[in-house]
Amino acid sequence: MSFDEIIQRRGTHSVKWDMMEPIYGVPADKGISMWVADMDFRAPDCVQNAVARMHEHGIYGYYGDDKAYRAAICWWMEHRHGWAVDPAAIFTTHGLVNGTAMCVETFTNPGDGVVLMTPVYHAFAKVIKANNRKVIECPLVLEDGRYQMDFATWDAQMDGSAKMLVLCSPHNPGGRVWTVDELQQVADFCRRHDLVLVSDEIHHDLVFAGQKHTPMALIDGIADRLVMMTATTKTFNIAGSHSGNVIIHDPALRAKFEARMMGLGLSPNSFGLFMAEAAYSPEGAAWVDQLVDYLDGNRRIFDAGVNAIPGLKSMPLEATYLAWVDFSGTGMERTEFTQRVEQNAQIAANHGPTFGHGGDNFLRFNLATPRPLVEQAVARLQAAFGDLQ
Repeated sequence: MSFDEIIQRRGTHSVKWDMMEPIYGVPADKGISMWVADMDFRAPDCVQNAVARMHEHGIYGYYGDDKAYRAAICWWMEHRHGWAVDPAAIFTTHGLVNGTAMCVETFTNPGDGVVLMTPVYHAFAKVIKANNRKVIECPLVLEDGRYQMDFATWDAQMDGSAKMLVLCSPHNPGGRVWTVDELQQVADFCRRHDLVLVSDEIHHDLVFAGQKHTPMALIDGIADRLVMMTATTKTFNIAGSHSGNVIIHDPALRAKFEARMMGLGLSPNSFGLFMAEAAYSPEGAAWVDQLVDYLDGNRRIFDAGVNAIPGLKSMPLEATYLAWVDFSGTGMERTEFTQRVEQNAQIAANHGPTFGHGGDNFLRFNLATPRPLVEQAVARLQAAFGDLQ
């Protein structure tokens, strides 16, 4: 397939494109949508064919006998990430935001604290607060344009109210691939403060050359308090299937989560299961390799163009397709640089403050779109800030 093909998504009930004008005021007919984290590429043929087979059969009944589905997940994790998964440890949720909410509800009580390393994916804080828990923000430190963990400061913040930590690995929005040493320190921190660790690794397949993602499940001393979350949805652009996996190897944690799933009467969507089984295959793997190469090209073009604008700095992206751009060097107030992006450049990008502490001077741009649109977005940004050059 050609990732350069521009596919019209306006008028298709796309949150990313059809809600751009109501939310950001960016004109629907002329704007470039770079906010919601889905891609403007068709899913691979193996996934399309699985949906076509469902259509041809024409009966959309209850899904049963999921051994092949579980085996596909286990194959992918072993071959792509070196992680052996027990098929019995896999729970299917309605996406990983739902998975996060389920973990918060299962493993904490109202009033408990949940630790987030901020700035971080905004949906975490939303579901924590919606479940009447409190968000404990542990700010990441920006050193030489790159986020670092600060355990000495975070240790001092802990007052005993925290019961869980939600980790984003690789990190969204900073694009960091955490090192084995950093992950070990996270594990040690959770053990020191008796926290359940929920590791959201939804971006783990979208890692650029020179970087290596390590599943938290491979880190020592954390298995008895670890919940892993993975999904096909970001990797293969099938977020609308609302399918994600919560993988729990510890028997006690697994039993608690299973009881909550049963109590809520949850069962997976058959479309998501058929698509996931097809995606986690050698054909799917080959497509992902091509995708990551293409995203890497987009990243290089975007970073070169944005970093050429005085006062703007795109954080070096190690993983994900989400560029995190710092506007603090412009000396502008947030309202001014945001207005220039939305009204002058006519680009919809996520507002930094929604990601928590440390996001005030940032906007997040989705680069998973055909390259001509990335090039056009760069040209628009250079024009919108042309007076600085």
